[in-house]
Amino acid sequence: MTSEIRVVAPAKINLSLAVGGAGEDGYHRLATVYHAIGLFDEVVVRPAGRTSVTVSGSGVDLDAVPTDEQNLAWRAVAALSAHVGRDLAVHVHVHKNIPVAGGLAGGSTDAAATLVGLDALFELGLPRADLMHVAAGLGSDVPFCLVGGTAVGTGRGELVAPVMARGSYWWAVVPGEGGLSTPRVYAEFDRLAGDTDVPEPELPEDLLGSLLAGDAGALGSALVNDLQPAALSLRPTLTVPLDAGRDAGALGSLVSGSGPTTVFLCADADHAREVRDLVVAATGAATGFVVPGPVPGAKVSAARLAEGPR
Repeated sequence: MTSEIRVVAPAKINLSLAVGGAGEDGYHRLATVYHAIGLFDEVVVRPAGRTSVTVSGSGVDLDAVPTDEQNLAWRAVAALSAHVGRDLAVHVHVHKNIPVAGGLAGGSTDAAATLVGLDALFELGLPRADLMHVAAGLGSDVPFCLVGGTAVGTGRGELVAPVMARGSYWWAVVPGEGGLSTPRVYAEFDRLAGDTDVPEPELPEDLLGSLLAGDAGALGSALVNDLQPAALSLRPTLTVPLDAGRDAGALGSLVSGSGPTTVFLCADADHAREVRDLVVAATGAATGFVVPGPVPGAKVSAARLAEGPR
């Protein structure tokens, strides 16, 4: 019997994020290009009499991570248990490296990793379509976190399809101080839009073309985020890292998702280190990351078998 499954769970950024009006379900319609990057949480699942969640990590606001039924990993256990019609009670331990409430899908990727871990731990052998269905019920970003790589997301972001893309890219990632609530950023987006009719979101052809060509310079020029004005309205100091990244020669820069993390596309790893260091110096940020992308979605990294009787 397997006693433990370890799963690595990547952060995501949105290379483009077009936001439409809210539908009848209350969610805004989206057309986005997701990109998984090499900044990972680790999720460990172990059999238990009842479900529980613990968290650890350094440089992360752990007090902002719930450890009860509000945690997306906990909800993933409940959702998959309901889907298969049996109790999959486990202890979930999340070691966090991804900033909390930073626009990098940290909670969503932990949920995706929990689904992968449960499937492996209990040897469920579920089709990927089943896991994607359960993931969509947990949150808009969770299905992509299962898939990883580079993909388009439509609907509210949960309808995911791979993108034809070449090459890999280097990113400097600088977390903002404190988190930004995603619902609050969307509410600010609505306030800024006022009575204006918000057009239907569309995928940018120039960005998709740059990915197909593997052209980092063109990709940097095409990065776009419709939520960025709302994030800047709520957190005006985000102009400081964006300006610092541009001054450092980043190929492109933007607020990631709902923020407040800022990301900078760079020419190579050395350039990304230079950009990171200059942005960190300009902002006084506690840390910054240099990461490649794209990377695969949540996947098992290790399994441990329970010891039999001696």
